[in-house]
Amino acid sequence: MGRSNRLLSGLRNSALILYALFALFPLLWMVLISFKHDRQMYDTIFIFSPTLDNYKVLFSSGEYMGYFLNNVIVSVGAVLLSILVGVPAAYALARFDFKGKENLAFTFLSFRFAPEMLVILPLFLIYQKIGLYDSYFGLIWVYQLISLPFIIWILRGYFEDISPEVEYAGRIDGYSWWRVFLKIIMPLIKPGMVAAGLLSFIFVWNNFTFALLLAGQDVTTTTVASLKYISSDTVQYGQMAAAVTISALPEVILALMIQKHLVRGLSMGAVKG
Repeated sequence: MGRSNRLLSGLRNSALILYALFALFPLLWMVLISFKHDRQMYDTIFIFSPTLDNYKVLFSSGEYMGYFLNNVIVSVGAVLLSILVGVPAAYALARFDFKGKENLAFTFLSFRFAPEMLVILPLFLIYQKIGLYDSYFGLIWVYQLISLPFIIWILRGYFEDISPEVEYAGRIDGYSWWRVFLKIIMPLIKPGMVAAGLLSFIFVWNNFTFALLLAGQDVTTTTVASLKYISSDTVQYGQMAAAVTISALPEVILALMIQKHLVRGLSMGAVKG
């Protein structure tokens, strides 16, 4: 029986390792390409002379780092604004009963799944008229369509998991509602807020359509800047792979730093509501 269990455990671990290699292979392939000369792209696969020229070109011009900074500003700004708006909205949907509550909650969720091309043309015309085209605030504002629904729906489940008696006990002890909310409730929903914030950041950071059509030269993001390495007669694969590798680093680093909160946040309260 023990031998059979060890065999099953070994097979399960081997299957997980194979799946991990399969899932990570595109990332590995991208990193490998970033260290190749363009002339080596089709000659070899794993055996080649690595070079840092692709990264040197990106850092020497300074242009790409400007795009990277733009992406940081709009992504962090959008997530922070979504948290500021989404936490009270999620609390209200979890704690209060009012007519049309579920319809309102579903409306928030529908914003996330609505096709971006359905809203991009009206937004483009509106932004042109009110002066928000090619501005940080314009992109941060429109990115709420991506980030806000995640935060509201995930945190709503967390608030519903917290018993109202916890708040009543704090009020009996003499705390104001705001003090109970900030000192007691907010620490309890921290894992959910971290998970929702990271997911929102990833989707906002990788967004292409809104950044392509609602931003110009001043607020170009890394996703749109990747098109600069494609011309009518050639593709600079090495520089494009280097640019994408650098662009993926914030997401990977954040996920590794907060993985404990991320796993807990996705497994508790994330599917309720």
